Amino acid sequence: MGLMDAPEYDPAPARRRNRLVLAAVIGTVMVLVLYFSFRFWPEERVINAFFQAIEHKDFEKAYGLYNADPGWKAHPQEHPYSLKEFSVEWGPSGNYGEITSHHIDCSTEPHRSGFQSASGIIVVVTVNGRPETMSMWVEKKTKEIHRSPIEAECRSAGR
Repeated sequence: MGLMDAPEYDPAPARRRNRLVLAAVIGTVMVLVLYFSFRFWPEERVINAFFQAIEHKDFEKAYGLYNADPGWKAHPQEHPYSLKEFSVEWGPSGNYGEITSHHIDCSTEPHRSGFQSASGIIVVVTVNGRPETMSMWVEKKTKEIHRSPIEAECRSAGR
């Protein structure tokens, strides 16, 4: 077979390969965007449910979410923070008054050298439309809620 007898160039395999590479790149970018957008979704969901319970004045449900113990009524002595103390702090006589609205601004993981070596997530919440925000701590494994000892701020408007 001589040089002039070579088969004619077929661009179809090259086009197919280029499309596969492009699809893989787009797929990877989409997966990364989804991961970074929703990686703290479970913790945000717990905080959202907690504040919704407070807004509906269901302090027993909110207390169960706060302690990550929906069956807390069977053993209330196991929780050093009593329902009465909880109701005073989160009820109408608390720092925020009657909580009627909330908005989750953002969530973040603290620096590894910081508090509890990142065993939880900080969720920043705006309560009652106030200009100052509240940082809440949610344990990753148990979903127990606390006020965060680390004040976090959102870098941009929204997530």
